[in-house]
Amino acid sequence: MGVPKFDSPDEEIKKWINHIALICLSEDFQKLKKELEAIYSRSKVEDFRVAAFQDALYAFLAQEEEGPAVKSGRR
Repeated sequence: MGVPKFDSPDEEIKKWINHIALICLSEDFQKLKKELEAIYSRSKVEDFRVAAFQDALYAFLAQEEEGPAVKSGRR
């Protein structure tokens, strides 16, 4: 899908928003976010909830960019 640009057409931006929304609502995302919140809270990370959300979202987006080989455990 690529990284959205600020000059992207509205439809491309809407696709990205929908994609991110689906990730954020997924059970796997919520589980990872909660795990990171617990770790970051114990580690006294400032704004640990925001940091956990950002890191979980980044992890999911990065995993998608790497493709199916990583998802299936093959490299």
